[in-house]
Parts: sequence; structure tokens; C-alpha cells
Amino acid sequence: MSFIDTIKTQAGKNKKTIVLPEVSDMRTIEAAVKILNEGFAELILIGEQEQILSQAQGIQGDIQVLKKATFLHSSDTALLDELIELLVKLRAHKGMDKAQAREILVSDNLYFGAALVKAGKADGMVAGAIHATSDVLRAALQIVGTAPDSKLVSSFFVMVVPDCDYGLNGTFVFADCGLCQNPTAEELAHIAISSAKSFAAIMHEEPMVAMLSHSTYGSAKHPDVDKVIEATKIAKSLDKNLKVDGELQLDAAIVPSVGASKAKGSNVAGKANVLVFPDLDAGNIGYKLVQRFAKAQAYGPITQGMSAPINDLSRGCSADDIVGVVALTALQAK
Repeated sequence: MSFIDTIKTQAGKNKKTIVLPEVSDMRTIEAAVKILNEGFAELILIGEQEQILSQAQGIQGDIQVLKKATFLHSSDTALLDELIELLVKLRAHKGMDKAQAREILVSDNLYFGAALVKAGKADGMVAGAIHATSDVLRAALQIVGTAPDSKLVSSFFVMVVPDCDYGLNGTFVFADCGLCQNPTAEELAHIAISSAKSFAAIMHEEPMVAMLSHSTYGSAKHPDVDKVIEATKIAKSLDKNLKVDGELQLDAAIVPSVGASKAKGSNVAGKANVLVFPDLDAGNIGYKLVQRFAKAQAYGPITQGMSAPINDLSRGCSADDIVGVVALTALQAK
């Protein structure tokens, strides 16, 4: 099976409920039809059932399967009142009152969807096909918030490299490639820990985390190198069971012979499957180089560090992209 088919199979063993708030977009409705036909997740669609079924006319496949979804909308007075109470409680320190909460929930499906997740009516949400990343993350952070053991929200890509013996049979987690511009040493450590958890949740294998640099074990001296060394120390102190090492150059991280030569005694060098980049420039350039030159599949950016998974889509995404992100989100959900 392909990587994403494997993810769907795993997600289907313990189905989670994912909110799709962007039902005005045909790609979202097409994705919902595919997800419900494949049966690996339950869906909540924010909108009126008859209107969505009417919009779905012309989509390939059995659109009647959409009736398997749960349709929720702010017209449900009891539900709206419950979510208003929740939002006021969460945002009272910012001056939120019931009238403001009502206006936000009625007018913005992102906030309505995030509130459903926070209220425990869904396990996660996927959006971004017609909204900017900043809009999706704002709703997520204001309502769902960061996980108790997380200092920040970051992102990762799952990279699946064909004909590759490195990593986990050519599969890696790359982080952070989408959110944190220039993380401090402490933030980099938390990105490493979150990325290891993400790898374990998705792959069901032990993460081996490499803190990447242009230096290996002191081969170069620079404040940028010092940051990675400090981040490695912090990550090890925060999670004593985590297999993490650095600073490591890319070849020392993933190539066994190079790792044995450059980083003798390392329990990660030459075996890394989680690659933590020192800043967003390196991460973004790195994943795109692998995607284009190695013809790798790149799934992401997937967010991590939130109390519940809320993931952002590219506005240029396809229906199949949405299906894939929903599968990954379902697998992330606790």
C-alpha cells in the first residue's frame, strides 16, 4: 500500500470525528464523499444537509453517502448556546461577552468548528482550502489552545522518498518547515519533542531525532551551532527517554557510514527518521529540495503542539489532499 493508504487503514481501526467547516468549497464536499465512502473517519459538516447535498450534484461517486455525516450549524439554538458559554469562559479575560461570542460563532465557521473540537464533539478539524493559515491558526489557538505539555505550536511534513533506504524505509518527519521562523534553543527543543511524538503517533515506530546543523560534534564554531547544541541538551533534559542527538550534519544524521565516522558513539547518527531544522529557512528549503529533486511525497504542513489537532490546508489543495490531511489528523487525535 501507499503511505497514505496505510494511514487510512490505521485511522479506520479507531475512527475519529473530524470537522470540515468549509462546505462552500466543492473540493471539501468532494473530499467528504471520498472519506465517507472509504470509511476511515467520521465527519461533521458545518452547514444544512439539504443545501450541501444540493451543492454536491455533479460530483463523481455516490453523494448520498454524505448523509452519513453529522450536519451541525449555528441554527441549532441549544448547541449554539452551549458553544457561546464555552467561548465566553475561554475568552472572558479578553473581554468576551455573550453577544460577541454569538456574533463570532454565527459568522465564522472556523470558530464554530474549533469550538466543537474544544467541546469534545469532534476530535479534530481540517480547514484552509478557502482561508488563510493565519485565520485557521487564530481560531485554533484562541479556542483549542496548546497542549498542557507544549510550549508552542509548530508544524511538520511527512516526507515519503521513493527508492530510499534512509529513515524509516524512506519516510521521515521534517520540522519545522511551516511556522516557527527562527526558534530559540528552548523552542527548538520543544519542536524536537513534539515531532518525535508526531512520528510515533503516525508511524507507530520509535523516533530517532537529529538536530540538524552545518556542523557535526563541534566541527564548526558559530552561534547558530551553539543554539542547536543547547537545544539538544534541553530536549534530552525534558525527555530522558527520547533518542535525540546533535548537532549533526544531514549526512551524519541519515547515512550509517557517515554517522559512524563523524559522530562515534551516537545512538541516532546514521539512523535518524525525524529531522529538526535550525530555522524555517532551512526547513522550508530542505523539504522542497527533497520533494522536487527526489520526487518525494510531502504531506503537510501538519500542526503539532495543540490540545487537539487542527490542521491547515494549502488554498491550492485538491480534494485528495484534503482526504490525506483528514487521515493524518484522525491519526493524530488522541
